[in-house]
Order: sequence, then C-alpha cells, then structure tokens
Amino acid sequence: MSTLRYSLPLLRKSAVKQGSRLNSKAFIWATAATAVGIGASVLTKDKFGDNNNSNNNSNNQNGNSNDRFYKWFFGAAPVVHVAQYDGKHTKEDYQKVYNAIALKLREEDEYDNYIGYGPILVRLAWHSSGTWDKNDNTGGSYGGTYRFAKETNDPSNNGLQNAKAFLDPIHKQFPWISHGDLFTLGGVTAIQELQGPYIPWRPGRVDLPENMTPDNGRLPDAAQDANYVRHYFERLNMNDREVVALMGAHALGKTHLKNSGYEGPWGAASNTFSNEFFVNLLNEDWKLESNDANNKQYNSPKGYMMLPTDMALVQDPKYKVIVEEYARDQDAFFKDFSTVFVKLLENGIDYNKNIPTFTFKTLDDQDI
Repeated sequence: MSTLRYSLPLLRKSAVKQGSRLNSKAFIWATAATAVGIGASVLTKDKFGDNNNSNNNSNNQNGNSNDRFYKWFFGAAPVVHVAQYDGKHTKEDYQKVYNAIALKLREEDEYDNYIGYGPILVRLAWHSSGTWDKNDNTGGSYGGTYRFAKETNDPSNNGLQNAKAFLDPIHKQFPWISHGDLFTLGGVTAIQELQGPYIPWRPGRVDLPENMTPDNGRLPDAAQDANYVRHYFERLNMNDREVVALMGAHALGKTHLKNSGYEGPWGAASNTFSNEFFVNLLNEDWKLESNDANNKQYNSPKGYMMLPTDMALVQDPKYKVIVEEYARDQDAFFKDFSTVFVKLLENGIDYNKNIPTFTFKTLDDQDI
C-alpha cells in the first residue's frame, strides 16, 4: 500500500449548488406508439403530448400483452422517459416532503445500532437509479419500479425493504409524489442531513406499471476488479472521475453479512458524509481475508472493511490519482459528488427546460 498519508479534515457543510445536469436525449425511430399501454410518459419524440392523466392501474390490466408488444415494438430503439411537471406542487411543497423525511431520520435514529436510516436511504436512491442502461434507456429512477416484487427481490437489493418501509408513511402523507421522486428525494435528504453537500433535485418521475420493471442483475458485483468497475459504470455513462466520486458514498453505513455477504463499516463515522472513505483507502493497513460467508473482503486492524471493488480504486493508477485528490480535498469531493449524484438520479429522463431545479434547506438551515 502507498506510504502517502492523509489526515481527515474537519467535517463541515459544503454548499454546492450546481446547475442542470446531463440528460438523456434518447429517441425512437417509430412514428406512433399510442397502442402501448405502459404509462403515459414512456413516449416517442413525436408523442410528447399532454398525457398526464393516464391511469397506471388500467395500464396494468393489459400487463402481459403490453409487455410483449413493448419488447417487440421497442426492441431496436431506446424509449424516452419524459419528466412530467405541471407546476401544481411548488418548491415549498417538496420542501415539506424533505422536512418530513429529515424529521423522521432525526426521530428514528436507533436503526442499525444508531447509524440511522440515512445510509440506507442513499442506497435506495442509488440502487433504484443504478438499473439504468444507456443502450436502451430502460431502468433507472424514473418509474419507481423498486416498489414491485421483481426489483425488491433482486438479491442486490437485500435489506432495502427497510428503506421503503421508512418512506411508506411519507408517501401516505404526501400521496401526490411519485415513488421515483420519493426514492430519489430520500437519498438527497439523507446526504444533506448527514453533513454532505447540497444536491440539486428535479421532480417529474412518473410511476410506471409493473411490466416496466428492469431485469435483475443490473447492479454492481462487489467482488470484482477495476476493469469490471470501469466497464460497469460505462453502462451508466460515467467517466473515471465520476466513478470515484460516486463510490465515495461508502463513507456512509456498513455492510451486513445477511444482506450483501460482507460485514463491517467502511470507517468510524458511518452516519456522517465526508471524505473518510478515501482517507481510509490510503491510510489503513488492509488485509484480504475470507469472512463468515466465505467472501473475500479487506479488513483493517481498526475493524473497518473494504470491498474488492473499493480496493480497485487504489489498485488502478487512474482511479488512485483521483482517490488521493479527494483524500486531500473534501471540498473537491463534495463538489464532484453533488454533480455525479444528480446525474445518477436523472439518467434516462428527458427534462423540459421549464422544469425547475430545487435545492432544499436542511433542518439546521431552517432552525428546526
């Protein structure tokens, strides 16, 4: 391991307010798709009309036939997920949703031995977005499909049922918000409330029917090397810097043997968003060992752990340069993380220029 040492800086809020992010501009060569009962907002570029009132329940009644038609009709071309926002609900309305999530995080802090629900909300936002495939524009956060059994039961999502159960009462309180918007806003709230950067966020995701759930197996395999990491994130349209920044979210939470097959925290401050992940990657005395599930993980004398895909960031020279930068400069990490997290959450969604971007105040900002 490198002998270069870095000290963990004082934790502080970095108020990064970024502008609009890269949006997918996928198109379809077909000229009509009105027969496809898969939700009003899965459209061709020439069908961007006013379809906001489509009922997903009625769409589900035609589930199997629609699914077969969808696979035939769209098999050769990507779909377009159009963000839907009519302005009825304002920033103040979404701030109320944010506050409800944040207050629940504060009140239910005993979860996971007082780590709290914050890290698992970030994981839900990540996993519900990480199913996106740039090749056909399927998956991603748009349709809120984690609420269906197929995605819930993906082995890579073990344990996330607790995050959804945490958010279910919020959805009952604010039934007008889509599940895709709620799952992503939950992650944004958690990062900001855990002393991370501000994350600009846009509404407009639309609940899609069950037959739009992406196939299992689209989430990353933690046992792999740097070549796998780079290839995996290419599907999410991310470059090396974005990959390293996004993986810095492993400063939060811990692994659980029963869920992932790995055990232990990445660091000491599991409920504080910081650059500790990068500092620990470089500074700890890591040893590759087998855990009780017979999976290989890197352990340190302090009781921290790293996944093989984590350690790949210091084994690959291109990644390692970025790790060293983020270990030195938490502000640089926060700035880049804010940008790439927005990109992750919005991948595959076509946003009209009139849809606003909201940056929410934390509870501390509001003296709550």
